[in-house]
Amino acid sequence: MYAMRTTIDSAGRLVIPSPVRREAGLKPGMPLDVRCRDGVVEIEPEPIAVRLVRQGRLLVAVPAGRAPTLPETVVERTRRSLREERGGRG
Repeated sequence: MYAMRTTIDSAGRLVIPSPVRREAGLKPGMPLDVRCRDGVVEIEPEPIAVRLVRQGRLLVAVPAGRAPTLPETVVERTRRSLREERGGRG
C-alpha cells in the first residue's frame, strides 16, 4: 500500500481514506486502539477477547464473543508471507 494524504479537522477528527480502511478491515463503529510510539501515531482494531481452551495437548485461543471474518486480502497476504518465510514450501 502506498501513502495517502489526509488532514485533521479543527475538532481533531481524522478521515482515513477508504482504500486504507478497506485494506485494514476497519468498519464504522469498530473499536480502535490509538497510541503514539516514538512520534508515530498507530491505529489498529482493538484486540479480540479470547479464552484459552485445551484441545488434546494443545492450548487454543477461542474468541470470547463473535469474531469478524478476515478479509480475503489479509488471508492471502498472510499465506504469501508464510510461504516466503518457509522458502517457498507449503
